[in-house]
Parts: sequence; structure tokens; C-alpha cells
Amino acid sequence: MASRRTRSSRSWRPTGTSGPRASRAARGATPDGADPVTVIDGPSGLTPAALSEIFEAPVTGVAWEKVGSGQIGACYRLRLEGAEGVPRRLVAKLAAEDEASRAFLAPAYRAEVSFYRDIAPTVAVRTPRCHYSAQSEDGTAFVLLLDDLHPATQGDQIAGCTPEQAADAVTNLAGLHGPRWCDPTLADLPWLSTVGDDDAATLGEVYAPAVETFVDRFAGELDDRDVRTLRDTAGAIAAWMTARPGCFGLVHGDYRLDNLLFPPAPERGATAVDWQTLSLGHPVRDLAFFLGTSLDPAERAARERSLVATYHAALTGYGVDGYGLDECFEDYRFAALQGPLITVLGCAYGTRTERGDRMFLTMTTRSCAAIRDLGSLGLI
Repeated sequence: MASRRTRSSRSWRPTGTSGPRASRAARGATPDGADPVTVIDGPSGLTPAALSEIFEAPVTGVAWEKVGSGQIGACYRLRLEGAEGVPRRLVAKLAAEDEASRAFLAPAYRAEVSFYRDIAPTVAVRTPRCHYSAQSEDGTAFVLLLDDLHPATQGDQIAGCTPEQAADAVTNLAGLHGPRWCDPTLADLPWLSTVGDDDAATLGEVYAPAVETFVDRFAGELDDRDVRTLRDTAGAIAAWMTARPGCFGLVHGDYRLDNLLFPPAPERGATAVDWQTLSLGHPVRDLAFFLGTSLDPAERAARERSLVATYHAALTGYGVDGYGLDECFEDYRFAALQGPLITVLGCAYGTRTERGDRMFLTMTTRSCAAIRDLGSLGLI
């Protein structure tokens, strides 16, 4: 419902490629037929010659180290030496090392490359500056050269976060949603996926067995109430996916602590990364997912009204009107099913690790408690 959004008169500084090298980077960033020569496929391609070509300035030395687990993509921290204007620290994000998985992951790669090209300059969410991006013609290889945000540190999904960090994160989230709230031109982007009735039905067919896989894996660790809640969400998820279509916008899809970087306390300025699950849907799903999985249930119940109000106040600052706080909180209650949907599917179909199991169990139990506390299933 476009009437819920008024375009802001603010002029946002692009967070994507900018500066004198923008024209070259933009040419390389086209996901529909980018020149394969510009795509670095693996760390061996992070050479002074390749980076000199990208930055159009001499790069005389490159040192890199791998960071992160690299299940969907591979990340490397770079230290560069070279002429004035060459960044000294970068993070390079490349396709997964497992080449067999790349065709399946190509849509996710396309979404992230396209986010930095098409979306980042039009929103206010804090995200690393992208110096260069490119994707191969078949979509199975890509490269992003991003600012290294050191000394910012990654959030810890298992440990959770402080109320101050939560407020920082939801304010930043409004910077993704607010500037393009109910913007009909988002539908013109062919790479930005949305869920229709057939997609929702298929998702329901996939999610139900994933719930049983999850319940079996954590037998003895899941509370009986959580098992019942998960099975109830399985019966409701298809209808939930397409409900409340009047409010739409950008959805990060995996806005959680492990995908956020926080500056050293007491500074504020949470930064969001990992844009491979970006889609078009109800924006408040991101808010419910973040709060439902990041805070202990008692802390979340005590703080959520204040945190939703913080998010809503930030939305209004981007020109969103006709969408009151009460309606926002009702949408937040409704959207809580995003928690088990993302965590259960990630657990069932992702690569299994010891930390991953602990993380998915923690996130799911927190989000199931939120669904019960908020009466979310009764709103579908």
C-alpha cells in the first residue's frame, strides 16, 4: 500500500562504489554478462597486477588471510601496498571454494552483487563501502572488494547482545527499510525475489520435513513446548508467507548478530553485512527475526516495546507516514515466524558444525518463546 510511505526529501550519500574509480567498478559490477576477466575466482587471483587494474593505480604488494567459515562464500582480509589512493585494508568476498555448490548459490551471489550496485546507493543502512564488484556471466563466480571495518567486531549469535546494541541494530535496520518503504519501483528489479502463492506452498512442503529433521536432531534438548510451537508453525507457514501484502519493502532475510559488526563500546554504529538473502517482502520480518533471536526471552519481553518504538521512530525519520506505532507492533507480533523459518531451514539444509548446532538451537528456542509470548500464530 504505497500510501503508507512518503518519499523523503533527504539526499543519501551512496554507500556503494564511489569516487574516481566508480566508472570502472560499475562496468564490472553488471551481473548479467560481466566481463569474466574482471572476476577474481579464488585467492590466487588477488594479485598486485589484478588489483592495480581494478584501482587504476599501482598496487605493489598484497597479503591476505582467510576469515570466516566460508560455507556460502569465501572471505579474505587483504593488506595492500601501493600508490596513494589504493586502500590499505580491504575484505575480498569471493565464491565458495566448493565449486560443485556454486551453481546452486548463483542467485545468492547475484543478489549481493546487485545490492551493492542497485540498492546500497538508495538506502541509509550502514554497510561496508564497496570499492569493486563483478560477477561472471554464468553467475557462479563473483568478487566484492569491501572496506575492512577493523576494529569493529562481529556479533555473537549464541551469547546474544546488550539492549544498547539491540537499539543500535534496529535503528540501522530502519535505514534499510525506511528510504524505500512500499516503493513500487522495487518490483522492477528482476533479481529481487518475491514470494507468490505457489512459492509459499512449495516452501511449506519443504519446511514441514525440515521441522521434523530439527526435532529429531535435538531430541532431548528441545522443550516439549518448543516442539509443539515448531509443528504449529509448519502448518501455518504457507499462509503466513503471503499474508499482509499491503506493507512491503526490502527484507535482508538474515539480519542477526553474526551478520552485524559493532564498533568498540561505547561507540554506536552497527554495520550490516551478507546481503545474499535480500528479497522483497514485509520489512518488519527483519525486526522480529533480529529481536526474537538476539535477546534472552525475558530480556526481549521486557524491552521489545521500547525497541520496536526505536525502530518505528527511525522509520518516520525517513519519511514513512500513515504507519503508526501500534500497527508496527502488531506487524512485529505477526512477523515472529521468521525466526524458526530461517533457523530451521538453515539447520536442516546447511553444512553441520558444532557451533552451528548450538547457534540454531539457541536461536530457535528464543524465537519459539517469542511466538508464544506474542500470540503470533493467532494472528495468521
